[in-house]
Amino acid sequence: RGPCSSWTLQPDRAMLSTLSLTLSYQVGVPSGRAAIATRSAGGPAMMARTPLMAGNWKMNTDLDEAVALAKAVSAEADKASGVDVAVCVPSPFLIPVKEALAGGKVGLGAQDCHWEDAGAFTGAISTSMIKSVGSDYVLAGHSERRAVFGDSDADVNKKVLKILAGGLKAILCIGELKEERESGETFNVCATQLSEGLAGGGAAMMKDI
Repeated sequence: RGPCSSWTLQPDRAMLSTLSLTLSYQVGVPSGRAAIATRSAGGPAMMARTPLMAGNWKMNTDLDEAVALAKAVSAEADKASGVDVAVCVPSPFLIPVKEALAGGKVGLGAQDCHWEDAGAFTGAISTSMIKSVGSDYVLAGHSERRAVFGDSDADVNKKVLKILAGGLKAILCIGELKEERESGETFNVCATQLSEGLAGGGAAMMKDI
């Protein structure tokens, strides 16, 4: 598969443990054996989280297709329980899709943002623009933004912090390239992207990531 594709098989326990401990470190929970001991003793642990299923539409659909798809997703999501649902749509369709989702449980997400408030950044959109049209989520660090458009870990971190500062929820994307997986770098790549993406934050921000 291509960059940052979903795992073909379930991720193994070692990978989940590595990413969980990295995340725990970032939010002030002890890592490694200390984390296991603390949790066993009933100490601080990661907050309970409702799973989020977010569909990224990438550069697909026209207006009519986007509205129709949003209505179809909303109808199916209403049948699901115990999970949050969102769609991350092309920016021209944020308002019509928001209207199509009205009254349902599906949240609305943008696919990217800039970390600046405003200025000469042709083609970019700010978090205030995204929030003003009713979006709930913003993607940051998607593999295509990293591999195709050159977003660095530092860029992704600035986006994450700006998203949170703007009162939105960040969907932080991490994942290795095919070549990195084949060379055995999956753990290092994902751990680095996760820790760098969360840098400068704290435990309070985790409810919105």
